[in-house]
Amino acid sequence: TRQEVLDQGIMPDQITLSRIAHIRTAGSQQTLEVAFGSEPKMRSDFDAAHLKRFGFVPKYQQLIIDLLSSEAIGATGEAASASVESSPKAAADKAVELYENGARRSVALIDRGSLKKGQRLNGPAVIFEDTGTNVIDRGWQAETVDGGNLLLRRIEPLKRAEAIGTSVDPVMLEVFNNLFMSIAEQMGATLANTAYSVNIKERLDFSCAIFGPEGDLVANAPHVPVHLGSMSESVRRILQQNQGKIRPGDVFMMNNPFNGGTHLPDVTVITPVFDDSETDIIFLVASRGHHADIGGKTPGSAPPDSRHIEEEGVLIDNFLLVSKGVFQESETRDLLASARYPCRNIDQNMADLGAQIAANATGAEALRKTVGHFGLDVVHAYMGHVQDNAEESVRRVLDVLKDCSFRYPLDSGAEIAVKIEVNKSARKAVIDFTGTSPQDRQNYNAPRSICRAVVLYVFRTLVGADIPMNEGCLKPLDIRIPDGSMINPRHPAAVISGNTEVSQAIADTLYGALGVIAGSQGTMNNFVYGNAHYQNYETIGGGTGAGPDFCGASAVHSHMTNTRMTDPEVLESRFPVRVNEFCIRRGSGGQGAYKGGDGITRKLAFLEPMTVTVLSSHRITEPAGSMGGGAGKRGENMIARQDGSKEELKGNDAAQMRKGDVFIMHTPGGGGYFKIP
Repeated sequence: TRQEVLDQGIMPDQITLSRIAHIRTAGSQQTLEVAFGSEPKMRSDFDAAHLKRFGFVPKYQQLIIDLLSSEAIGATGEAASASVESSPKAAADKAVELYENGARRSVALIDRGSLKKGQRLNGPAVIFEDTGTNVIDRGWQAETVDGGNLLLRRIEPLKRAEAIGTSVDPVMLEVFNNLFMSIAEQMGATLANTAYSVNIKERLDFSCAIFGPEGDLVANAPHVPVHLGSMSESVRRILQQNQGKIRPGDVFMMNNPFNGGTHLPDVTVITPVFDDSETDIIFLVASRGHHADIGGKTPGSAPPDSRHIEEEGVLIDNFLLVSKGVFQESETRDLLASARYPCRNIDQNMADLGAQIAANATGAEALRKTVGHFGLDVVHAYMGHVQDNAEESVRRVLDVLKDCSFRYPLDSGAEIAVKIEVNKSARKAVIDFTGTSPQDRQNYNAPRSICRAVVLYVFRTLVGADIPMNEGCLKPLDIRIPDGSMINPRHPAAVISGNTEVSQAIADTLYGALGVIAGSQGTMNNFVYGNAHYQNYETIGGGTGAGPDFCGASAVHSHMTNTRMTDPEVLESRFPVRVNEFCIRRGSGGQGAYKGGDGITRKLAFLEPMTVTVLSSHRITEPAGSMGGGAGKRGENMIARQDGSKEELKGNDAAQMRKGDVFIMHTPGGGGYFKIP
């Protein structure tokens, strides 16, 4: 490396060398960069880098240097600066009006080309040139320095504005709305950047959110709605089950669908944030990620024939993942390997859990900085104001809604029923799901937290303003979900399809009652495949329903899912598959004055034997049109065998793929709106 720089004519004494070691723990995929040096120094630097990135120092017996990189930098010296004559004072060319502190003032207008080296100009003033304008505020001074550069320095102390009060201010409400959402987005960026699995890193099948000290959802990033609306129940359960026992540096993990979870692959990591005295919890942050495999009867943890929750993988409830800043790695590995159907790729699970911890650490640090800037009382007050604003926004929606009801048939013959009764004087509504079919004997059961999440999502979408989806949206709503129904099942019901398929059906049921949009594809088209070495999970988009003044969107995820499709290049490099076709399924949207969106056709060839599982809906019933609009086309699942034969699969099915077989999915279109005149 050094010789290459010498060959460019750089003198030896002008060359500096840096050597970087890319280090990871045994079993991890995530490397951290530290300066190459003695072993004790590299270990110390690695621990510091890990603490900064992930929020904890790992326990390890061995560190592995994956890569050594060397860089040589040759100094070329400073560029000669422009030489101009010095003049002690700048003369004003003319005056111009400047709006300052609520009034218009006449200030000097200076041509930058007339300034000499050493000239100083006190603000307020305006300096112009051919390519820009510099405004020098009052209390600032501009000076021309070497190279013709303009140096600005403050010469008068900044007058501090009055402290922000705890009473609501419309401007600061918008500031905090966006601030809280930005923190959640920062968490998501950290999670995507540090995760290992395709499911989280590429498909972005995760969600991040921040919560108040009681566990109420305050704000979230625009991630996966079915995650976001249900996480607060998980957070509250962790607080209840560990009351008085939570310590700074503790991080919890859970996926229990009967304790606020959705389905077992969705693992939630929850981090309490303490005050400076480390006595009181002032916030909580959480991230929920869909792990590619959490055990279960089939690779990818989505068995189509499951009847008991243990058949779907490892159930985790109130597990201490990090204790006082120390990652409980061996205990976590034991947990993931302990179930009747254990995890198939624990190293991948551990890598993604580390990424979730890192995401939470990012959110916690951002919240601490926010408190340092505004003060805890102000931040807590605006957490309340943000929720109050969301509550009032939903009440304004209720002001214009009428009583309504709807029944939604599923492919299985079950139904979801809803009746919405609006109390105009109280500005409240009852959302009653009485009449919904009983708990399913197989896995089409959605935990209560999912139904709550869907109601939150639907009513948030009815609000025209750009506000965070938070707990305030639910305050005017009395949600009644019958016990023992398919949307509030009892343990140990199987639930793998509830999170995806039933959640979509609940959304279309509510929209059907409200009449604001036709039926969308009504499914997430879950496609899971794997063997002992590989596991992957993807949801495939389709058509959305049309509305009273718009057509449906084609080939997108809708409603309760909001993930990406893995790029073909990434998919084919990580798994032994080939994308043969991926296109819009033209003509599958329902007809109408406003047409429903078209679905997708996806064909995936397998290059080695694997088990495939498909969990999908609207393979028998059609996505409904609205107000006379036509229904969208049903979806189809099939296999084109290498020998030329074709095999049709049910909406909820599994099959063994041989080398050369091609899986084909046609996803449903959305319903149309209004009859064609």
